[in-house]
Amino acid sequence: MAPSPLFILILSLSIASISFSRASIHTYDHEVLIDVGNSFLLAAGSEGIVASRSSSNANLDEESVARPSLHDGHSFIRFQNISFWRSKEAAELHKAKENCSGLVQVLVFEAADRDTIGGSAYGGQRSICCTSDLAKLEGCKQGEIIRLRASKDDKWPVVVDVHFRGNSLSSEMDDTVIDIIKTGMYNLFFITCNPELKGLTVNGRTLWKNPDGFLPGRMAPLMKFYVFMSVAYILLSFIWFIQYVRFWKDVLLLQHCITILIALGWFEMILWYFEYANFNSIGVRPVAITTWVVTIGAVRRTLSRLLILTVSMGYGVVRPTLGGLTSKVLLLGVTYFLATELLHITEFVGTINDISGRARLVLVLPDVFLDTFIILWIFTSLSRTLEQLQAKRSSVKLEIYRKFANALGISVIASVAWTIYEIYFKSTDPFNERWQSAWIITAFWDILAFALLCVICYLWAPSHSSQRYAYADGLGDSDDEETQSLTRGQSRGSVGMVELERVHHRVDSDDSCDSDGNKGE
Repeated sequence: MAPSPLFILILSLSIASISFSRASIHTYDHEVLIDVGNSFLLAAGSEGIVASRSSSNANLDEESVARPSLHDGHSFIRFQNISFWRSKEAAELHKAKENCSGLVQVLVFEAADRDTIGGSAYGGQRSICCTSDLAKLEGCKQGEIIRLRASKDDKWPVVVDVHFRGNSLSSEMDDTVIDIIKTGMYNLFFITCNPELKGLTVNGRTLWKNPDGFLPGRMAPLMKFYVFMSVAYILLSFIWFIQYVRFWKDVLLLQHCITILIALGWFEMILWYFEYANFNSIGVRPVAITTWVVTIGAVRRTLSRLLILTVSMGYGVVRPTLGGLTSKVLLLGVTYFLATELLHITEFVGTINDISGRARLVLVLPDVFLDTFIILWIFTSLSRTLEQLQAKRSSVKLEIYRKFANALGISVIASVAWTIYEIYFKSTDPFNERWQSAWIITAFWDILAFALLCVICYLWAPSHSSQRYAYADGLGDSDDEETQSLTRGQSRGSVGMVELERVHHRVDSDDSCDSDGNKGE
């Protein structure tokens, strides 16, 4: 039986509100079950979990679960101190000696088995809870979750019943461990089909563990990726530092800025690795480290965009200053930093729950708008700079700027293409079933930024002729810039002697011509 679009939308919205990458220890502090269809539910967790490396979890004893070793190869979801609280009015509807005065069900299922949850009577709207009509058609029990057995494992989806007793306000769930023996995207819901339990709240926490630690499965490849990126930045730093030291007397302001960007990039990759490693060890994201890495990333992004913009304007090449544009460039930089910092702090730092799609859209839009504005400004300025260099016939600078423009063009095309692919990837995977390859979406942007930085380092590498990139008043109207850069280091006296020798040479030539003329006469 195919699920209705409404049911898919309900599950999608519920799953989207869960943390996919915040913490593997999910804490619930008076979380309220919301009204969805004919049920009240709370989307309590969703993570990609890799199956245990051992063929069976039979050796997973109580002590190993209570104090799990990071690399013990076991995967599980553990419930700790879970309690449900109902309103006083709901409790007073029942007598003190009632054996079961309310039912809450804990549902754990893999995204691939979502079709086994819920049912539809006579082709109508799909429901999570069993109704009187569905009880006749599906054979389910009225007032409980409709659950069909998975085709490959009749133990899944897992449903754990928690009952209220008498007129008590709370009910506690026994500490339970669910072993994961199949790789997949697992979802946890707390559900009640009893309308009397409206406003039900949940306290406690759940632990989600992968074979090598608490890091969610979709993030585990990123920890290794940041090691690779750190090594790449170290190699780039080593090559750049050698050139920087060899020709430090000829180093330009532009090359100082490139050095700062390399250092920031390397530091950011190192911090991302330690943030993920700590997350993997303790199961929660350390706020201090995450804030640091997000802030350094925002600074790096801002400085890299401002550097590319000022270079495109020809600062230090065809103009000595930015003039009246300085304040505008600085204002743009501050605005972009604040927008990027706010977006990533909201996205990476804080509670375990993801912000809603609408809230995230509000934060993403300013960042996208500013990026678009900066790109347009960069290419407009770059076009003018190329025209000025061509008019002045500055062949060396013109060639460098053409290569720079080509690199920027390729990076923009790659960014647009990847953005389209990212939209396609997310829109065609509403249940995050392709979570094992989702890390590539994040990794691409770091690779692209590093590749563009390498191109800039290649074009403006420190050398003995670095001064040929610099602005020089009165120069540039000839093709012989390289000759000028080589003779620029000579003293004015030396140049004067050369000119004096040329004058004497011309005078001597004139005298010889006059002498020959007189002889002819």
